[in-house]
Amino acid sequence: MIRNLSIIVFLLVLVSCKKNLEKYPLDTLTPTQAFSNEQDLQLYVNSFYQMVPSAQAVYGESGVIQGYYLHGNVLSDQTVWDQKNTYLHGGFTSKDAQGWSWGDLRNINYFLEHYNQANIPAERKNHYAGIARFFRAWFYYDKVNMFGDVPWYGHVLTSADPDLYRARDPRTLVMDSVLADLNFAVANISNVKSSSASTISKWTALALKSRICLYEGTYRKYHTELNLAGTATAWLNDAANAAKEVMTGGQYTLNNTNSPTKDYRNLFISQSPLANEVILARVYNDGQKIYHNATGFFSNYGKYQPSLVKRFVNTYLKADGTRFTDVPGYDTIQFQFETLGRDARLAQTIRTPGYKRSDGTLAAPYLAAAAVSGYQVVKFSLDDPKLDLVGNSYNSIPVIRYAEVLLNYAEAKAELGTFTEDDWNQTIALLRKRAGITNVAMPTTLDTYMQTNFYSDVTSIPLMEIRRERDIELAMEGFRYTDLKRWKLGKLLEKEKDGIYVPQEGQLLDLNSDGKPDVAFVTNNPASPVAGVYYFKINNGIAKLSEGTKGRLLYQLNLKPEYPDYKYYAPLPFTELLLNKNLMQNPGWDHP
Repeated sequence: MIRNLSIIVFLLVLVSCKKNLEKYPLDTLTPTQAFSNEQDLQLYVNSFYQMVPSAQAVYGESGVIQGYYLHGNVLSDQTVWDQKNTYLHGGFTSKDAQGWSWGDLRNINYFLEHYNQANIPAERKNHYAGIARFFRAWFYYDKVNMFGDVPWYGHVLTSADPDLYRARDPRTLVMDSVLADLNFAVANISNVKSSSASTISKWTALALKSRICLYEGTYRKYHTELNLAGTATAWLNDAANAAKEVMTGGQYTLNNTNSPTKDYRNLFISQSPLANEVILARVYNDGQKIYHNATGFFSNYGKYQPSLVKRFVNTYLKADGTRFTDVPGYDTIQFQFETLGRDARLAQTIRTPGYKRSDGTLAAPYLAAAAVSGYQVVKFSLDDPKLDLVGNSYNSIPVIRYAEVLLNYAEAKAELGTFTEDDWNQTIALLRKRAGITNVAMPTTLDTYMQTNFYSDVTSIPLMEIRRERDIELAMEGFRYTDLKRWKLGKLLEKEKDGIYVPQEGQLLDLNSDGKPDVAFVTNNPASPVAGVYYFKINNGIAKLSEGTKGRLLYQLNLKPEYPDYKYYAPLPFTELLLNKNLMQNPGWDHP
């Protein structure tokens, strides 16, 4: 018992040593003592799970929100956020840069240098080494996604190590090393599925491999300036093969109980992860008082909530499988009517008329308080209104789920030009069936609305529909910014931010269809305001209607987002460049 406690103290100290690569864990245990049996290895790898992305919203400097599903949704063309984000709107420099931290990597490498000392069968040792290399692959994927070229460290550094102040390694070397780690993880981690979606198995490694290989394959294909397009096919094949192995493994299915109005959102509001679909989750629990703040974030935290833009909401299909944008006058349909008869995921992603809280009250639209566009996100929010004011949300958050694997497979096959009708039926058709869409056959014509507003270079019908499906199925889950980067579509971040259609300035609108007006868009507040009505100010340099006295709500008119090509890579922090003269700043950013 005392020995186990010593190991736990050792791990706590080890985990806390996160700032400097040259520091060793401050503990009296020798590696031989700390890595002697399977329990020791298990205790150590458990510390890596802190790296699973968190659902907690943390407001950083310069308008950057940290958090799994939040950061990627603020830097998005599908949302509007009522704050200035300096990365898009100007003022962001290397002094604001974050993310150049290596403590997690040091902990992983320390384990990999010592795990073989355990006196257990090689198969078990390699299982734990596979988990360590799974997390190292994920660590480096995040680093490359953020910075491009980074130094590859495959061992623990000391203060005298010449590699401590090395230059960055080429992307090809780093990503080949990531792939080697993923392949080792797939080959060696146990294939026993986690019943709680909270531990790593072979299936988790395959799913992550499909994500990372799809990212790298498409990044190389579309970023032709890298001169790596010729190597994209191998990565896309690896993505498809990894996803296919999960699909044929029989361990996961979509969460489909034939309740299309509930099945999708239940994935995101359940305390226990729905492990039939969720492959890995960040687990929260009310009984254990492990909380995050998503409900309050999307409901009542002032003006910090990203809400959907109309341009994206228009892409949700009708329930019969036809395009909403083929409806005459689709862009002038009022909110309470445009949300009717649509893909059931729409009403499980945003608040639509009829949405009630857990106490039975019909929810107000919260137009300006929590959703400046009028499309307020509900996907991750619990329905208990008491949680609007406190950070006590206890729903577990999916980080990797089977739906993404299906989408990774479909996209990789489409990019390879080998996507078939059978592939469609095994992937996109299943997702649409779960969403209550009655005709799930592959369309025969290209969606010109999608092409005009999002993907101007896509001429493949399957690829266009796969991207639509990815956008909708994974909405608000933190994927969008990375998707835009890998497709080289950062310019979409410069698009105008539009909201609901307003039939007339000053008209009282009933957005939640409860028979009572709740909002009006006005230049000046009326002399005799109607009780219960929120008066949204327009024509003030920030918001206006697209057609003068009517039209789509246009917002953030006072901000000009700019995304030149150099922003595909974040700047290295100013202080790191001062410490290591071998590091060069990413082109386009300021230099010390």
